[in-house]
Amino acid sequence: MSLDAIKELRELTNCGIIDCKKALEQAGGNIAKAKDILREKGLQMALKKASRAANEGRVEAYVHNGNRIGVLVEVNCETDFVARNDFFVQFSRDIAMHIAAMAPKYIKKEDVPAAVLEGGVELSAVCLLEQPFVKDSSKSIQDLLNELIAKTGENILIGRFTRYKIGE
Repeated sequence: MSLDAIKELRELTNCGIIDCKKALEQAGGNIAKAKDILREKGLQMALKKASRAANEGRVEAYVHNGNRIGVLVEVNCETDFVARNDFFVQFSRDIAMHIAAMAPKYIKKEDVPAAVLEGGVELSAVCLLEQPFVKDSSKSIQDLLNELIAKTGENILIGRFTRYKIGE
């Protein structure tokens, strides 16, 4: 594998050099396939860590320009060390901004009442984790969360959020 390909994959995914090298070897040098391999690895890691307690984290506040929309979101992790990590802080900010823009009502599909689903509402319209990320529609919020779990090695979850809008 060329160093340029490893560097390019690392810049695209923010994964470690060794992980990028292994994924490229497994994908026969194809960067798109290697990205998929790394994404799947992140999902598997997230599933393994889901049962671990996430009692640390941060509350992020976001107020949109014009002061008409505001969001408070709680993002949990396992240790205060990760809660102070730049990747975690940026993720928390991005999630708060995303909630302000997209106005989800629920965090995960299991939270959506059956009556809402029977009404024909699409999950991606009301469920945060199912929504395409407002800054990069090629990724869902769940994809971003899985990538962060793979990066930090900790269980991370979005605990709760409140969105305020003037007049609502």
